[in-house]
Amino acid sequence: MMFEALMINAGILLVLVLIQWAISVKIDDVSFIDAFWGAGMGILAIASFLQMEDPGALAFLLMVMTAAWGFRLGIYLFRRWSREGEDKRYKLILKKDRENGNFAIAALYKVWLMQAVLLFLVSSPAQVGILASPEPAPIGSLAWFGLAVYLIGIFFEWVGDWQLSKFKADPANEGKVLDTGLWRYTRHPNYFGDFMAWWGIWFVCACVSFELAFYTIAGPIFLSFTLTKWSGVTLLEKGMAKSKGDKYAEYKQRTSAFFPMPPKSA
Repeated sequence: MMFEALMINAGILLVLVLIQWAISVKIDDVSFIDAFWGAGMGILAIASFLQMEDPGALAFLLMVMTAAWGFRLGIYLFRRWSREGEDKRYKLILKKDRENGNFAIAALYKVWLMQAVLLFLVSSPAQVGILASPEPAPIGSLAWFGLAVYLIGIFFEWVGDWQLSKFKADPANEGKVLDTGLWRYTRHPNYFGDFMAWWGIWFVCACVSFELAFYTIAGPIFLSFTLTKWSGVTLLEKGMAKSKGDKYAEYKQRTSAFFPMPPKSA
């Protein structure tokens, strides 16, 4: 049943991706894929849950955790895309293909299909944990620990995003660097929140079956890598260094890059 259910999830994901790819070609912008990154994981968690004949408490917990994280992030990023338009990262990735008239094909394999594979991988602890959850599914100590880790992550991500939105909405902050609230302790509270949320979900999956959780550990490991070394902190800070200059350099000197720490003295 596990393999069949995962194949159904993969089919659902592929259909949704192809529909959105067609839309992105029509509007000449793939940037809204960031909103689908979170929402897609929530959809896969719900799809897994609905395939269970008699899901227990652990399956329900994993579904709620994943859906709450995913749909909140999806709505937040969709609203940002609606307000700010095409993301510079995707504009750069597809620049040559757009100039050569290959935008449609490049958008499919460089953006949509690649991210679909990664989305499926990262969300594997939630999918597998839900599908493997036994019917009585008591919530054990490891699951409670995972929930605690997850809630810490949710706090940092949700509050960090709220503080950033509020900061950007004030015209008086144009050209300034946000260094208050959670941003005083880490330069990326939202990324740290993602990190904690998905390791929390993995721990709940491990409560269902540590053996199966071992096979899904590539998901949170890859997410940790991409947040800290690939498209998260590293890429964003290059842009911030160009746009904010010395102000951001000073902020970097006193503020932890990822894990929350007391700020260094000036």
